Amino acid sequence: MGDPVIVAARRTPLALRGRGLRHQDVTALSAAVVSAVAGDARDFPIADVVMGNCAGPGGNVGRLAALAAGLGPHVPGGTVDRQCGSGLAAIVDAANAVRVDGIARLAGGVESASTAPLRALAGVPYTRAPFAPAGFADPDMVRAADDLARHDGLTRERQDVFAGRSHARAANADREGRFRAEIVPVGGLTRDEGAGVSPRVLRRLVPLVDGGTVTAGSSTRIGDGAAAVMVAPAGAGPGLALRAAVMTGSDPALPGLGAAPAIAAVLTRTGHAAGDLAAIELVEAFAAQSIAVLSRVGLRDDDPRVCADGGALALGHPWGASGAVAVVRLFARLVRAGAADGAIGLAAASVGGGLGVAAVFEVVR
Repeated sequence: MGDPVIVAARRTPLALRGRGLRHQDVTALSAAVVSAVAGDARDFPIADVVMGNCAGPGGNVGRLAALAAGLGPHVPGGTVDRQCGSGLAAIVDAANAVRVDGIARLAGGVESASTAPLRALAGVPYTRAPFAPAGFADPDMVRAADDLARHDGLTRERQDVFAGRSHARAANADREGRFRAEIVPVGGLTRDEGAGVSPRVLRRLVPLVDGGTVTAGSSTRIGDGAAAVMVAPAGAGPGLALRAAVMTGSDPALPGLGAAPAIAAVLTRTGHAAGDLAAIELVEAFAAQSIAVLSRVGLRDDDPRVCADGGALALGHPWGASGAVAVVRLFARLVRAGAADGAIGLAAASVGGGLGVAAVFEVVR
């Protein structure tokens, strides 16, 4: 039936855990963006709502969002858990379904770290489920990022410069109002909370691992937020046509590298090179991870196409939502900003446990 097209894309403000969205659970956050996107693209009947989520309360977040958004009991819902790639994976899953039946879907991701439940096994609390089973490496994400920095010889200074650039870009985009059209106010919050940490502050932070180089400043901050898009049948527009998407596996010991093979594979599948891309949104979980991925696909640290308005290092990382936020940002940078028909964008994320997800989109007018 041809390639599905994203015709509407919205997100909540991104808040830091325990701050501006601390009273908004996953249902409230996801319902806000689902309702907004459904209103933006009201001409399309909706076959399903597919939401990514990785640390929430369970209970099928996609179905909760559909009902809370007022779509009616006839619209079902589903939930995808690909950890930090959940939001992007949910959009890809929805697009694949649209290819089959030609009926639009709402898709995206959500996370409320502030309201995530305390988990316990045999009465013993734990902070996360395993990313890999016994017999495989399953490092804490900070440790994994520090190991990757050591593996690639990435200095503390290079990581700080990368993080500082993300903050500067996000702060500038906020001042110039480039986030305004995509944000759905929630709980009285109308703007992202995290951007604007200065290079001077970044330089003063101590490493999180003894003898390491990764600091709180070169690590994304855990956040709350949601993002959603309308995935319409081929021929709709203007919007972003999903030309290809790839999910790959990689070494769980160095999960930050996961996006690199996914990006290489999806570019090969579409016949594009990195130089063909007009806009790139990479989920910046850590500066070390981002630098390592970019270098492996032939891109510089300071490439102006990569997270041009800042990324997760500045804005925060609501795990299950971040991949969908990347697509909302592509929509803003390409469709809303008036990029020419045929302009190519890429969204990608590295995922705990050694996964990568990447998708190539093309502007259709």
